[in-house]
Amino acid sequence: MLPCLYGLLWFCAFGCGRITDAQVDDGKRYICRAVALSGDASCPVTLLPELSSGSQEEELRNTVMQLRETILQQKENISKQQGAINELTKKLSLCAAAADDKKYNKGSSWGKERQNTMGDVPRDPNDSIESLGKTMQGLKDRLENLEQQQMRANMSGASFPTELRDLLQRRLGDLEKQLLKKVSNLEEEKSVLSNATAAYRLKTESTLNALVDRISELEKGGGDVRSPEQFKLCLPQRTNYLYGRITKSLPEMYAFTISMWIKSSASPGIGTPFSYGAPGQANEIVLIEWGNNPMELLINDKKVAQLPLDVRDGKWHHICITWTTRDGQWEAYQDGFKRGNGDNLAAWHPIKAGGVIILGQEQDVVGGHFDAGQAFVGELSQVNIWDRVLKPAEIQSMANCSTYIPGNVVSWLATNVEVFGRGAFKRPLEMCQDRLPNA
Repeated sequence: MLPCLYGLLWFCAFGCGRITDAQVDDGKRYICRAVALSGDASCPVTLLPELSSGSQEEELRNTVMQLRETILQQKENISKQQGAINELTKKLSLCAAAADDKKYNKGSSWGKERQNTMGDVPRDPNDSIESLGKTMQGLKDRLENLEQQQMRANMSGASFPTELRDLLQRRLGDLEKQLLKKVSNLEEEKSVLSNATAAYRLKTESTLNALVDRISELEKGGGDVRSPEQFKLCLPQRTNYLYGRITKSLPEMYAFTISMWIKSSASPGIGTPFSYGAPGQANEIVLIEWGNNPMELLINDKKVAQLPLDVRDGKWHHICITWTTRDGQWEAYQDGFKRGNGDNLAAWHPIKAGGVIILGQEQDVVGGHFDAGQAFVGELSQVNIWDRVLKPAEIQSMANCSTYIPGNVVSWLATNVEVFGRGAFKRPLEMCQDRLPNA
């Protein structure tokens, strides 16, 4: 049809628009029109007013352009309609093919190889739509059937398949192990944090006690402390948290002398005024009086010597104990006089180095695990340690206030003594003459 239209336009534009040389120009102009096949075969003529040659050609050219645009638009519309028809045809063909597969293959899998019907025209579009509806209804019925089976299985308590159940159990087991491991890690972190908190609290308490002690000294006239050694440690209660600690430790020693001023009225027994615990031996050196037993000196835990000392009268007393590893010889002095001596006390045993010195508590482990029943109650001062045996004259001169000899291993200085526990204090020490038993 399109070639016919183009031919007709060409004929009208160039055949009718020109007059041959044989025709006579009668001054009239003609226009060509398309006539239906069933119409009059004669060509109707419309007379036009006389126009100039230039205007006639321009009008004909415009008419041809309009007709061409109209034809192009119609061609584009026809092309679009054909594309839509082809797309619908393909979709209907696919639906028809699906229906045929379901009918002849009895629900075979979509993964099986089947004929490609892309682009085929269905025999009847109504049949394809009906087949598509049946297919959708069938899928819906199968889905409802599966849901009903699952519901009945849940109501009847049916279990999962064995493989799936085992897999879930293994997975739950793994998750439980991970959870337990996480809980264990959290418990360890909590324990570490608790220990750190306890250590920080202990340090803070010590600092506060030192501050309170200093304030108390200033309030009571700290100017009375004439030298660094003129102070005393006060432990007024029998507890497991009041004590003093000497910051220095002991070297390895083959002899020692321990002297101190002590005041206690506790009964029964004054407790433990001095203890030294070393690595591997918490009772390396212990001076203890518990119950109605006399004061005892322990070296290397099991080796014990009973000391004939009596300091329970609530007065100040100067005591001094000497020992040497050679034959384990020992001596005990009270107020400058020798009260007893002996031998075979941890003979040839060197005192271990690197331990902890505690004043007022007995150590079950190095530096801790105190027992309130073995705590010292009273006041201590000028605790000095030497790595040799002092001469009797040196001991007597310190006891009668003739001289003061600081220890060459541990000397009694305020900076060397830490106080722990609320209620334990460092106080100014009385004059030496006021500490004498006959004062």
